[in-house]
Amino acid sequence: MIRPRTDRDIEAILDIWLQASIKAHDFVPDEFWEAQVDDMRTLYIPASETFVFEQNADVVGFYSLHEDRLAAIFVLPEQQGQGIGKQLLDHAKTQRPSLTLSVYTENETACAFYLSQGFEVVSEQIDEDTGCPEYTMISGTA
Repeated sequence: MIRPRTDRDIEAILDIWLQASIKAHDFVPDEFWEAQVDDMRTLYIPASETFVFEQNADVVGFYSLHEDRLAAIFVLPEQQGQGIGKQLLDHAKTQRPSLTLSVYTENETACAFYLSQGFEVVSEQIDEDTGCPEYTMISGTA
């Protein structure tokens, strides 16, 4: 079930975000992600419209929208590959006519996933926080 997040979901969201970020971005030191948890808790999640994927009363994935940007989409590593990410992305697409996202170019799995879901690369730049190259992708345009 996909539903809007509640305040009681925040610890699960942060745990999913940290575990999945470390797994997906092995080219960025773990300490970088660990140092971002408080900002996720106090800045990014509260400023975003966040939906969670609940399975057997546990939150196992989530996505966050900030305006027309898909700011985050993460699934617990042990739950990946079961279609949860696709369901979350399909739900996000119903919330906005067009979505923009950024994804590290080295995260080949995520890049392939977004391309398979109708996103197109519109630019490449360096992420200021990590110094890693990233794509900007967009979906929903005619």
